[in-house]
Amino acid sequence: MKHAFTLGRPLAWRCALTALSAAALLAPLSGCAPLVVGAAVGGTVLVATDRRTSGAQLEDQAIELKAANRLREQLGERGRINVTSFNRRVLLTGEIASEADRQTALRVVQGVENVVAVVDELAVMGSPSLSARSADALLTARVKAALVDAKDLQANAFKVVTERGTVYLMGLVTQREADRAAEVVRTVPGVQRVVRVFEIISEADLARLQPPPPPQNTSATPPQ
Repeated sequence: MKHAFTLGRPLAWRCALTALSAAALLAPLSGCAPLVVGAAVGGTVLVATDRRTSGAQLEDQAIELKAANRLREQLGERGRINVTSFNRRVLLTGEIASEADRQTALRVVQGVENVVAVVDELAVMGSPSLSARSADALLTARVKAALVDAKDLQANAFKVVTERGTVYLMGLVTQREADRAAEVVRTVPGVQRVVRVFEIISEADLARLQPPPPPQNTSATPPQ
C-alpha cells in the first residue's frame, strides 16, 4: 500500500500509524453488520495521554456499544451509522435510508445513559462504495500524520473521524489548539471539509491536565 505522505517522527509513530491505517481499511471489509461501533475510519487516543478521565473513557466505550446495539434493534439494515463518543458527547456519521429513520436514530442515541450531547452528521443517502470508504481510511491516516508532524500540537489529544472526505475532529482542547488543528488538517490533500466537534477548555485547565514531569535524580555520585 502506498501512502502519499511522509512522517517526520520516530519509527514507532510510523508503525503505529501504519497499523491504524491497516485496521481502518480492514474494518469496513471484514464485517457485515451495517451499524458500526465507534469511528469506522477514526482512531482512539492512547489511554496514557488521553485527557479524559478514566471514568469518562469507560463511559464512552459503554455509550458506543449501547447505542450501536439499540440502533440495530430499531433500524436493522436500514443504515450505516458510526457512533463515536468522546467525553460523553456523541458524533453520528454515516448514511441512513430516510428522514424518519434519521429521527429514530437521534432519539435512540439521545436516550442512551450518560449521553450529554449528540452531534448529528447523518446523511439521508445510500451507503458509499468500498473504494470510497477505503479512501476515507487513507485520508484519516494522512490527517493523523499531519497532526503528528505539527510539533506545536499534542497529536494524541485529537480523535479523527472521516466520512466522504469530511474530517471530524474531536477532543478536549484549548481554542488555540482547535484553531491550529483545523488549520493543519485543511492543508491535507483530499480533505474537503473540516468539522470541529471539540470540547473547549481553558489554558489553565490544560495545564492541570498535563502529566507531571518525571522526577529528576538529584543524588550526587560520591567521590571515589
